[in-house]
Amino acid sequence: MDSEKEKMLNGDLYDADTPELLSERERARKLTRRYNRTMADDAEEQRDLLEELFGSLGEECYVEPPFRCDYGYNIHVDEDFYANFDCVILDECRVDIGRNCLIGPGAHIYTATHPLDADERITGQEYAKPVTISDNVWIGGQAVLNPGVTVGDNVVVASGAVVTEDVPDDVVVQGNPATVVKNLEATQ
Repeated sequence: MDSEKEKMLNGDLYDADTPELLSERERARKLTRRYNRTMADDAEEQRDLLEELFGSLGEECYVEPPFRCDYGYNIHVDEDFYANFDCVILDECRVDIGRNCLIGPGAHIYTATHPLDADERITGQEYAKPVTISDNVWIGGQAVLNPGVTVGDNVVVASGAVVTEDVPDDVVVQGNPATVVKNLEATQ
């Protein structure tokens, strides 16, 4: 039988309040608290903490404090990444972020979700769906990426957009729910 952590990582219903998962979230809280207290000129300590927190981290990656996440080890970032202030990543499942990506201030990425059925939801069980952000993506300030979405290459997610479905390559999306408002291939 799968552990609650294995269920979480597989996208199955699981109990988040097991000792193992509670301990892993506390580890992430401690690391993010340390990260959020670093000085702006202490790039080496910041890099060390992100390497300890994230599952993988490419070259030339920077996250402005404050930053929040649930586990950290499910976050995989490629090279040339920048996240502005107040970024939140709920990483119950894998979050893959490609090369040359920018995340605006206050943007949130969620993998965690809950059952729609009230009787099932009140049991406290939850599940998660992975999020993928492809290469050369700019996510505007206060945008939200919901569980299970994939954002294609060269996409711009406008500020305040709520992404509820996959986004194709080479477009601008905006609104709630986010919809394609511009094809970028036509302008290149």
